[in-house]
Amino acid sequence: MKNHSEGFFLSEKASKARLREAENARRNRAEIVKAFSHGQVTRRDLIKWGLITTGGLLAPINGLNPFVNSAYGSIPTGAPPSPLFGAQPFTQAMPRFDLLTRRQFGRQGGLNPVPTAESNQTLQPVPAVLGGGFGPIEGRPPGAVWAHQQFAQFPPRITIEATQKGNTGPNTSYNPGVPSSLNSGINPATPIPLKFHPAMPTQSLNSVWTFNGTIPPKLAIARYGEPIVFRHHNGLPADVTQNNGFGRNTISTHEHNGHHGAENDGFTGAFFFPGQFYDYHWPIVHAGITSINTNATDPRAGSPDGSGGITRLPGDWHETMSTHWFHDHMFSFTSQNVYKGNAAMFNIYSSLDRGNEAINDGVNFRLPSGTSQDFANLDYDVNILLSDKAFDSTGQLYFDIFDFDGFLGDVMTVNLAYRPYFEVERRKYRFRILNASVSRFFAYGLSDGSPMIQIGNDGNLLPNPVTQTVSDEQGIAERYDWVIDFSRYSIGTRVWLVNVVEHQDGKKPNKDLSIADALAGKSNDPCVGKMLEFRIVRNPAVADQSQVPATMIPNPDLSNIPVARSRVFEFNSGASQNLTNPLTSYITGAGGQSGPWGVKTDNTGATLDASFGRISALPQYGTREVWTLQNGGGGWDHPIHIHFEEGQILARNGSAANVPAWELGRKDVYRLRPGGSVTITMQFRDWGGMYMEHCHNTVHEDNAMLVRWETKGLGTPFLSPLPTPICTPQGVTFIPPDEILPTA
Repeated sequence: MKNHSEGFFLSEKASKARLREAENARRNRAEIVKAFSHGQVTRRDLIKWGLITTGGLLAPINGLNPFVNSAYGSIPTGAPPSPLFGAQPFTQAMPRFDLLTRRQFGRQGGLNPVPTAESNQTLQPVPAVLGGGFGPIEGRPPGAVWAHQQFAQFPPRITIEATQKGNTGPNTSYNPGVPSSLNSGINPATPIPLKFHPAMPTQSLNSVWTFNGTIPPKLAIARYGEPIVFRHHNGLPADVTQNNGFGRNTISTHEHNGHHGAENDGFTGAFFFPGQFYDYHWPIVHAGITSINTNATDPRAGSPDGSGGITRLPGDWHETMSTHWFHDHMFSFTSQNVYKGNAAMFNIYSSLDRGNEAINDGVNFRLPSGTSQDFANLDYDVNILLSDKAFDSTGQLYFDIFDFDGFLGDVMTVNLAYRPYFEVERRKYRFRILNASVSRFFAYGLSDGSPMIQIGNDGNLLPNPVTQTVSDEQGIAERYDWVIDFSRYSIGTRVWLVNVVEHQDGKKPNKDLSIADALAGKSNDPCVGKMLEFRIVRNPAVADQSQVPATMIPNPDLSNIPVARSRVFEFNSGASQNLTNPLTSYITGAGGQSGPWGVKTDNTGATLDASFGRISALPQYGTREVWTLQNGGGGWDHPIHIHFEEGQILARNGSAANVPAWELGRKDVYRLRPGGSVTITMQFRDWGGMYMEHCHNTVHEDNAMLVRWETKGLGTPFLSPLPTPICTPQGVTFIPPDEILPTA
């Protein structure tokens, strides 16, 4: 159907007739997206009416599908380009992330009501549009099974509070954690309107739903041994039709990839409603707390003590993590909600990765950061969120669920700013780069071909740094951690971060260009080329004391731990649909049809669609397993995310020799590559509950490439298997799992 020479989006030079027809098609599709997000139609309805195919592709209907032959020519119309309203690249500063406020637990101004181990079931009125009556103030499922595991052992010391809501006005409390001189001159006292560029329109009330209803994106700070309660309020409209065309007003927050109980993991079926909150307990511990270094004698398993020293902690220092993020995980609507603004980053500090480059105690790696405070200096430690966006003709954020291969935007943003610049000093910087797109992959390098040093992959620092001139492809939800040394440049130099991955659709990258070809415009993909401009503006006032150690965090040695079980998960299209699934009927309508993608487990039976009532694997607590993640076709790429535990890649396509140096550390997202496979090993310990495994192309996840797996916790009141929560505004009930696979 698609003319790939045209690309997904039309050129602005296309004829007015083609642009007009493409815009009409987009508006027609937007009405369908709106009806679907409002619950007025289901996927089954769309198939029955002939609007989409059983494979999830938009049917070839003129005036609806942008790739059918146009009345004005014999080639597809393509999607209309997003208007930029005169915005020019590299004319606005890239804002640093906005720090979420940390409060000491129990201090004045803390959380009210006080967090409790079990869900707070105090009743409040429910709006009539949500069914009326009364319902609990906290959306977490009630009872001992969903109580915070080991809450008394790891009582909260820090509280963080945020509200998911629409744009209610400019950000008047911006806190980047650094002075203006280290934030490209941005004055934090100047209100920040919710725009992607000063020349572009302000987003309307419900076009975006961000943390606290503002931009820049938010950053939470944590350190090991300091448990956090994150209270997430749902401040979204009670009326789901007030969503400006897409997005669901129920949310479930996943801390990606936290080592904690499943009740705090953001299970896709444990969502909460407007007017409710959910208390997430994040203990911030090293994996292995119950079995390794239990006497807390190793300073490498430690945390900054606030005075230049180390607080020693139990657990395995090889499991130290650094860069997480958290985002929505609402069943069937993750792609829409994350794209709409439910995404934030999360830096975790430790005795190894302290965020202070001056402390030379033989443990601290002294990575680029700063020196003014004991830990979490952000001066030269920069979070970056990459995402592609699209806008309608009025400049409002736009999302299109067609087709189910994936969604691509045509406007490149960095920290939710259209192609910005960032001022740097002549010294080393650390960049924690998150791919927060829906379906787009990135690979990038500096425009002059200078080297970059990769120090981390996903949440983890590598065993050894890897020097590259162009990154590997970075899948959705992967984090790449880099050090770039700008001392090689003279003041006044400008250098760009250049994306070289070309997409023609959301299935997979089409090809990787050279830096030279990307700069020369040899791609029709509007997101290929310069993404971010670095401006070298001055020498550092204080000498650069940072280092990049030759050895960082070796993998845990698992050779003496027997493999209890091997499993195979095949990710494919053509899933068997459960048309009467009661668990999904609230979300997808009476038909309950969830989508064309699915997962086959252990090479038996059919490829199954997502059902959060089905248990596909039951690994035993305290064991180690080997999982092979197989791409069932060559036409797609799938970045697969496994919740809760970090894994080590043993092989790609059956061979350890195929694992590149930048994947030799621990990971939580595994790009399968077209027709490929990844074999990993994981342990299951410390906590328990129901977790997930899914494709992080969130269109695939929503339609319905997701499975539930469970492990029983230590000393917890778990039933086995766990009952499935059924969430309503009036409260949560439970039903037994509707299916446990024979191979689980």
